[in-house]
Amino acid sequence: MAELLNVEIVAVEAKVWSGQAEMLIARTTEGELGILHGHAPLLGELAEPGEVRIKKPGGEEIAYTVNGGFLSVTTEGVTVLAETASPATPAASSH
Repeated sequence: MAELLNVEIVAVEAKVWSGQAEMLIARTTEGELGILHGHAPLLGELAEPGEVRIKKPGGEEIAYTVNGGFLSVTTEGVTVLAETASPATPAASSH
């Protein structure tokens, strides 16, 4: 099993989501990034509007719509600091 990534999504008002994930996908001003455990440290500006998708252990995927903010990857995990973050409208699933 792949090692897990510690993820926090924080908006100005409150912590939105925190937990472990297999992968985080976010759209930045430089393009879409996929972050796995062990990713090199980086700081990226989130695209507006943007979406952050989290692939949880077991395959479930959750998504948040974010506006403004940054994505920080460190050896400790990933932190998304957004002005606003809310659950994304579920897309039609083929699962």
